[in-house]
Amino acid sequence: MPLRARAHNAPKHGRAAVLALCAGVAFSSGACAQAWPTRAVTMVVPYAAGGPVDILGRLLAGRLAEILGQPVIVDNVTGAGGMTGTGRVARTTPDGYQFVLGGIGTFAFIQTLFKRPMYNPVTDFAPVGLIAEQPLVLITRKDLPAGTLNEFIAYARRNAARMQFGSGGAGSAVHLGCVLLNTVIGVDVTHVPYRGSVFAISDLIAGRIDYMCDTVSTALPHIQGNAVKAVATLARNRSSTLPDLPTAQEQGLTDFDAYVWNAFFFPKATPEAAVRRLHHAISETLDTSSVRDRLAALGVSAVPPERRSTEYLARFLPAEIDKWAAPIRASGAAVE
Repeated sequence: MPLRARAHNAPKHGRAAVLALCAGVAFSSGACAQAWPTRAVTMVVPYAAGGPVDILGRLLAGRLAEILGQPVIVDNVTGAGGMTGTGRVARTTPDGYQFVLGGIGTFAFIQTLFKRPMYNPVTDFAPVGLIAEQPLVLITRKDLPAGTLNEFIAYARRNAARMQFGSGGAGSAVHLGCVLLNTVIGVDVTHVPYRGSVFAISDLIAGRIDYMCDTVSTALPHIQGNAVKAVATLARNRSSTLPDLPTAQEQGLTDFDAYVWNAFFFPKATPEAAVRRLHHAISETLDTSSVRDRLAALGVSAVPPERRSTEYLARFLPAEIDKWAAPIRASGAAVE
């Protein structure tokens, strides 16, 4: 009889023995794959509560918990542009009970942007799978005298020395999206980093900063409430939640494309069975119609099945690091 069947029918003391065996053989058997997780798991979100990454993590956590049969605790660990929380996961015991909701900022930008990054995104983690993508959108304070991208560019070129743009922290996607925009349009504007996008957008609404390149999920309610002004979608395609807002390419910035992606990562050396189990749980979560509907309402697209595999993410990540290295260096952006 296969070990899985024996474990399923074993009395409590027998199941305990199987769990102990799993710990000793690093989840190598089918029974061990079924055993994980045996307690709550922690999803580290390396940004402040209420921000776009946090919203995404909490949206996914409930369904993941149902599929895994254990609570999924969202733990916001902020600091250093997301590196503090991400670095904590890199250094934690690789037992499958802590993983990070990573993204383009914490896994693609940091290698080039930071002179001394806290971790190596390629060698210090076990990739689980891509989850979601969403465009950045250029938003300004409501009274900034520019309604189109061309008007914004003209205004920024005249007033760059007096302007400020905000972000959810140095090295975040919201920061680098505007760095790239500034580089392309030829302006040097002061960056004001915050502890999360939610704090930056509050100051934008209050008129203390001039603009942001924020994610649709964070910017949307403020755009709809007429608290900020939407100027351009910065990704290649228009957002389904802002279908009337032209892209930067449509407004004359040829080939400009700034969007964010998110993925799950375990620390390096996490047992393969735990990686596979979480990967399958993520895929099932993304295929849940209610989850997809909620993502779409935020302007977030679930990554299609053909790009969700752990192997795809392992290839995708180095390519993303290389893709962003040259623009980041050309912009002169660097963080000590």
